[in-house]
Amino acid sequence: MLSAVVLAMAMAAAGCGGHGARASDTSGGTVTVLAAASLTESFTQIGKDFERANPSVRVTFSFGGSSTLAQQITAGAPADVFASASPATMKQVTDAGLIAGPADVFTRNQLVIAVPKGNPKRIGGLTDLTTPGVKVALCATTVPCGAAAAKALDAAGVRFTPVTLEQDVKAALSKVRLGEVDAALVYRTDAHTAASQVDGVEFPESAKAVNDYPIVALSKGPNPVGAKAFVAYARSEPAQTVLTRAGFQRP
Repeated sequence: MLSAVVLAMAMAAAGCGGHGARASDTSGGTVTVLAAASLTESFTQIGKDFERANPSVRVTFSFGGSSTLAQQITAGAPADVFASASPATMKQVTDAGLIAGPADVFTRNQLVIAVPKGNPKRIGGLTDLTTPGVKVALCATTVPCGAAAAKALDAAGVRFTPVTLEQDVKAALSKVRLGEVDAALVYRTDAHTAASQVDGVEFPESAKAVNDYPIVALSKGPNPVGAKAFVAYARSEPAQTVLTRAGFQRP
C-alpha cells in the first residue's frame, strides 16, 4: 500500500487542485509516467526513491519528445502521469480534457551550447555558431527544446542553418557526443549529465527562453491515486533536490 507520507501528499495535492480523489481508495500497482526526454536521469532516480517509499508500487517510464508524448496521450496511449518540457505541449493534453488535476509547473530548465570536451572550435556564444565550417544540431521547433532555441536565437539576432533537426534533446546531444556536429543547443541538465564527454557553454540569451515543466495526473490513467501520489512526490523537497542537483531550476 502507498506509504502514509506519500498518500498524504497525494491527498493534499488533490485538495489544492479542487479534485477530491481519495488516496485510500487503492493500493500499490504500477504508475506509468510519460516524461520529456530531458527528465530521463532525474526521473529515473525520483522513480526509484518513490518506489523505496512505497514498496508495493512500481513506476514505469516512457521518455521522449514532449510533443510526441502529447500526441500519444491524445491518441489513447495508456498512462497515468504526463510531465512535459513546456506548457505548449501540455496544452494539447489539457485541451483534450485528459487531465485529472491542475497542470502545475514543478521545475524549469535553461539552454546551453553543448560542445565536445575541450571546446575545440572555441565557441563562446551564439554568434560563434554562424562561423563558416561550424556544424550545429538543433531540436525541431515542434518540440520544446527547439522552440526555446528559436526564442534564444531570435533574442540574439542570430541566423544559421543547422545540419540536423532532432525530435528530442537527447538526440541533439548525441550528435555532439558522437562527433557529428561541433555544437548543439541543449538543456543545461543534459550537458550536466554528459559532462564527461561535452562542455556546456552558457550564453545570456538563454535567460529569455527558460522552459517551464508542468506535470499532471491523467484522467484516463488506470492508477489515479498512484498518479496523484507521484505528481505530489515530484513537487516534494526530496524530488526537488534531485532535480536541482541535475541543473534544473525550482519553479
